[in-house]
Amino acid sequence: MTTETHAFKTEVRRLLDLVIHSLYSKKEIFLRELISNASDALDRARFESLTDKEHQKAEEDWKVRIRIDKEARTLVVSDNGVGMNRQEIEDNIGTIANSGTKRFLDSLSAHPENASKPELIGQFGVGFYASFMVADKVEVITRRLGSLDPALKWSSHGEDAYTLEETDRAEAGTDVILHLREGLDEYLDGWRIRSIVKQYSDYIAYPVVLETPKPDVDTEDDSSADEGEAPKEEIINSRKAIWKKSPSEVSEEAYKEFYHHVSHDFGEPGKTIHYAGEGVTEFKALLFIPKQAPMDLYMREGHHGIHLYVRNVFITDDCKALLPEYLRFIKGVVDSSDLPLNVSREMLQDDAIIRKIRKNLVAKVLKTLSEMKEKHVEDYRAFFKAFGPVLKEGLHADIENKDKLLDLMLYPSTRTEGDDWVSFRDYVDRMPAAQKEIYVLTADSVQAAKASPLLEVFKTHDYEVLFWVDPIDEWVGSAVTTYGEKTIRHIDRGELDLDKDPAEEKSEEKKQEDKEPASPLLDWMKTMLSGEVKDVRFSHRLVDSPCCLVADEHGMNATMERVMKAMGQEVPESKRILEVNPNHPVVAVMQSLHSENAENPELKDYADLLLGQALLMEGSPLKDPARFSRLVSSLMAARSSERS
Repeated sequence: MTTETHAFKTEVRRLLDLVIHSLYSKKEIFLRELISNASDALDRARFESLTDKEHQKAEEDWKVRIRIDKEARTLVVSDNGVGMNRQEIEDNIGTIANSGTKRFLDSLSAHPENASKPELIGQFGVGFYASFMVADKVEVITRRLGSLDPALKWSSHGEDAYTLEETDRAEAGTDVILHLREGLDEYLDGWRIRSIVKQYSDYIAYPVVLETPKPDVDTEDDSSADEGEAPKEEIINSRKAIWKKSPSEVSEEAYKEFYHHVSHDFGEPGKTIHYAGEGVTEFKALLFIPKQAPMDLYMREGHHGIHLYVRNVFITDDCKALLPEYLRFIKGVVDSSDLPLNVSREMLQDDAIIRKIRKNLVAKVLKTLSEMKEKHVEDYRAFFKAFGPVLKEGLHADIENKDKLLDLMLYPSTRTEGDDWVSFRDYVDRMPAAQKEIYVLTADSVQAAKASPLLEVFKTHDYEVLFWVDPIDEWVGSAVTTYGEKTIRHIDRGELDLDKDPAEEKSEEKKQEDKEPASPLLDWMKTMLSGEVKDVRFSHRLVDSPCCLVADEHGMNATMERVMKAMGQEVPESKRILEVNPNHPVVAVMQSLHSENAENPELKDYADLLLGQALLMEGSPLKDPARFSRLVSSLMAARSSERS
């Protein structure tokens, strides 16, 4: 095969320029990235070798090697892992054929202030390109495990193109050869490599072997060194998996570096959960709650699973069976002692041991979040702001833990400002004695909720109302009907009278007595607006406003309609109920006009104005905006003429 030259795509050239000049604050990060990639390759090779005896190795034979060649000024990071074939080279390091790369670059274009933040790049799996920070040429020699095809050599100066050609490599695996830039000789010193590995990659489960020419740079007396003597080899990492250590043995810095490894988020974790599951099922777990939501949190193709090991043997880095979807923001590792080594990725979802581990993990995570909420209020508020909408999915999906999840919820309310949101427990604790239910209003935003006329009667009673302003709130609302012994009541649905006890059982005779007296005006409005609304009735909700729209007890409100339309869902036709304030001057005028002449055309104008006002207040579009505008202008002109 002759040498082939391929041009980088435009976004790849942009990415390389960004990596080389501004993305990482510390150039030494390149070695962490390459060792991490080598470790992943070894993980995959070990997994494939479980069912292929020809490629099985002794435990100590799986290695990451780092070779220093001072004369050639090269640093080589090598592994005997899974390697790559031609297509995998193209996918992984050739053209970066990854939709995440373009999203990453687009995000930087939209927010250039983020361009110098090193925590962003790892989310898209392009850490290999950190090599070009220290090398003006990078070569990759690789051979795929189990393939009869020859090895391949990829080479690039990190500018406009790369080359690809066949080459020789005795065994499967990958060599990454860095031709170091001038002025970066520190990465040819054994002491420097040791310190970097100790800081960033000490937890890697495989031996990281440093090969240096003799005498080693740390040796003061090199007179005894013989020319041509074999390189000095030494293992420079502890090799003990960090999750198998006691928490007392692990420093905060080590936790942080391992978090970087499993999450590709180069900030600090918000919370670390390190514990051992014992009893019927034994396992080790090291989990992290991030501080910030990753860009792919709501993307279906996002990488959301936990790393799973069985007795220190890698199985998968995306085990979604270990945690429910609503905890997909959790990153980390689980190592089971009970699963069989030959367990397949397909079997995991239905495995009884996995289900037991999952139950244990969920309980531990929810307990940790509960403790965080009680003891570290500001940290929990920051967490909930980032991940609250995802956590709420569990209210609908996880019936077993619904009560625990309800205690973790926070909402803005009529009594909160900024991020000082309230929990259900705090809401109930400060309820007035006369209040019997928990009141909730769904809206598009806190601002829209606070402006709603539906709150008027609650202000007069000094009752707090929770605001459900996340789109997910409407979806999970059907599953959230009570908290403890308190009923959760949506104030934009059904009939509402705060002066009546909702728990009071009434006879049919009493219900008839409580019915509002017949109103000729209401009957007329029902007929006049029958094509627009389901019913017209007097309101117990309103104090200052003339009207509002509400849904049936189990009907669809305006917020839900907007959410469904935004998702491209077909919205079934539904009509809401127009409630009018019997004590409002406008309604009094309408009563007078109707009693004088039910055919008065002004009545139709008033009715249309009331409906239009109610639609605007709930955030819904007007059917005829031009007519509504003319009616408002006409009323303003009439009022002006009265004054003159």
